[in-house]
Amino acid sequence: MFKQLILNYKKKSLNERFLIFIGVLFLMIYLTLGVLIIFWRNFPMIKQTNYRIAFGFLIIIYAIFRFWRLIKTDDEN
Repeated sequence: MFKQLILNYKKKSLNERFLIFIGVLFLMIYLTLGVLIIFWRNFPMIKQTNYRIAFGFLIIIYAIFRFWRLIKTDDEN
């Protein structure tokens, strides 16, 4: 699947490659934010540990969902 993604990447226009780059960048941002929220004990917005961990996992799941959609839409094109 990733080999096909790389081969299709070379055929893309500059605008499409930029959108893929932005998608991967936001994947990294969301993953980092989710891990940061999970392990930051004094997170200013959420004081209870259970809610903080659940919110962090929710953000990580959202990042994976966005990346899956990026790959899926890239396969269709």
